[in-house]
Amino acid sequence: MILIAGPCVLESRDSVMRIAESLSVYHEDCTKDFYFKASFDKANRTSLDSFRGPGLEEGLKMLLEVKEQFGYKILTDIHDYTQPAIVAEVADVLQIPAFLCRQTDLLVAAAKTSAIVNIKKGQFLAPAAMEHSVTKVLKTRGCDDKATYENAQKYNVWLTERGSTFGYGNLVVDMRGLVTMRNFAPVVFDATHSVQSPASGGVTSGGDSAMVPYLARAAAAVGVDGFFFETHFDPSIALSDGPNMIELKKLETLIEQIDAIRTIVE
Repeated sequence: MILIAGPCVLESRDSVMRIAESLSVYHEDCTKDFYFKASFDKANRTSLDSFRGPGLEEGLKMLLEVKEQFGYKILTDIHDYTQPAIVAEVADVLQIPAFLCRQTDLLVAAAKTSAIVNIKKGQFLAPAAMEHSVTKVLKTRGCDDKATYENAQKYNVWLTERGSTFGYGNLVVDMRGLVTMRNFAPVVFDATHSVQSPASGGVTSGGDSAMVPYLARAAAAVGVDGFFFETHFDPSIALSDGPNMIELKKLETLIEQIDAIRTIVE
């Protein structure tokens, strides 16, 4: 099972290393393909005054330190076509933010690296539409065949579900979409962003982290290839996405539940 976990954004070095150390149990679990996630820049924050992160240069230094100290594989976001080549020197997975999932230049630049490309489904797109984003990466990597689970797996392309816009300031998850997208690529379920309430907290986004376990367990029952959790030792002081994060001490129980459900389904 793919497992992606970490803070939303790189905060202080001390907090990042504290969170990273707490996740070592999943790196050591032979049933998990673990990736440490944190963003060096959150380019789509609600407010101009919101914390964005340390930036590309300092952020990559922090991620490299995590990689070297703990042996983790790294996943981080990229935002424009100038970034993939340099970020792929540290990151094992380049994540395409949901708002940018149709940006051809970004997808092509990411595809030209050796990293896995994880494309988050836009909140505004039907699941079936993600076939085209996958195809852009596949064709750039030399696969002229159609987007299928097998081809995407071979050429290292993932899709991530993070909810769909439902009215204003609300997201819902259509579990049928997980099945649909698995026709095109391995699918990761982002349980924490799926409970976000975009731009509903005034100058920040809100969320309801209490719903994370319910959606994660449902996705496990439907069948996905992995899970994505933003986590923190104290979400109330997190500098980004705190309301929808799952607290580190609660993550272990949820992972155990997911494992149990997957065993039944498989």
